[in-house]
Amino acid sequence: MVTDLPNLDSPVVIIGAGMAGLACAVYLKQAGIHALVLEAADGVGGRVRTDTVDGFQLDRGFQILLTAYPEAQRLLNYAALDLRTFRSGALIRERDEWITVLNPLQEPLSVFRMIGSSVGTLGDKLRIAELMRRTQGLPISELFQQTPTTTLAFLREYGFSDQIIERFFRPFFGGVFLEDALITSSNFFEFCFRMFFSGDAAVPARGIGVIANQLASRLSPEQIRLNSPVGKISDNTVQLANGETIRAGTIVLAVDAAQAATLLGNPAPTEQSFNHTTCTYFAASNSPKSNPAQKLLLLNTHRSSAVHNVAILSDVAPDYAPAGQTLISVSTQSLELVNEPVLTQQIRQELTGWFGSEVQQWRHLRTYHIPHALPAYAPIQAGSNALRHPLKLSDSLYQCGDQTAYPSLNAAIQTGREVAEMISSQ
Repeated sequence: MVTDLPNLDSPVVIIGAGMAGLACAVYLKQAGIHALVLEAADGVGGRVRTDTVDGFQLDRGFQILLTAYPEAQRLLNYAALDLRTFRSGALIRERDEWITVLNPLQEPLSVFRMIGSSVGTLGDKLRIAELMRRTQGLPISELFQQTPTTTLAFLREYGFSDQIIERFFRPFFGGVFLEDALITSSNFFEFCFRMFFSGDAAVPARGIGVIANQLASRLSPEQIRLNSPVGKISDNTVQLANGETIRAGTIVLAVDAAQAATLLGNPAPTEQSFNHTTCTYFAASNSPKSNPAQKLLLLNTHRSSAVHNVAILSDVAPDYAPAGQTLISVSTQSLELVNEPVLTQQIRQELTGWFGSEVQQWRHLRTYHIPHALPAYAPIQAGSNALRHPLKLSDSLYQCGDQTAYPSLNAAIQTGREVAEMISSQ
């Protein structure tokens, strides 16, 4: 066991207190191994963090928890998270028309509304039902073992019309993948499709960061060191940026692909290795008067706009905003650089066309630009064993995180668990 190695400062050092690193540490603790987690930032969670601004809970980018995630079900205490759920579906803005798409598995009467909806043809709606049966009928492991193509190619091969691709699949799953070309691997699309239709899309009542805080609370306080960036690793030694060194029996890299490359001395990944997003938050005195969302995510089919997706978060989770206030999240994808005042004004102008002049009174709270929001996941990455990232790099070095598998919270937790199991079985 790594705990038997002599002259160590810690049996296991985990670099990064994001979801993968925290999951790894929690599972190691369950196995009797107390790892030390080093985090460069001033808080845990990595991308899964929430800031408090003027009494509003601002997640660092619009994020949801899919309650059907098997790894999340296994690790998280959902009751303690006090989850607030979106309705399953979306409200789609097509020019001046609102199109409602609802999940008939959760709202059976919506099937009659769906039949008459202009989101797609009758054949499209029958194919959605068939796709539900297909994705529910296969074990998740088999979904990922299928030969992948792009999501767009899969949808066309499945027989979906351009109408439903442009009015539903591109705006909805483009928002999930953070890329509108739908070049993300089809097996990941099928996984996501299954997760959305078989569970809820939810946020904790007090912000997405509560998820990471729940895991951190299961560790001893001395197991997490914040504001401790790592400068380099060498064999079994971790050197912090301040010059301090820590000897470990095992080192786990639980950082994103760019940070991992730096620590391993590998070439940096290109910007095309990541999908980008920008989240702009507004405060309003009321939920938009003309907003018919009723806890639905609002999608824009006009993907060259500044507004891609809108969520009235305080309608779903009232504690996201102070009493009597409304919190609105607007997502914009694929921006490599952000001119915040210009983007804010573009959003105001576009949403005035949706909700009227009241938008001009909205107060801009904060803009989060996240250039490395998700690792890109093209078919070649999903289908080639040679391109998949091994979790074990050497006898004493491991890595975990969604960049080693597929881009999701589920993968981050899963790879953290798998690395913990490898270490504890030594």
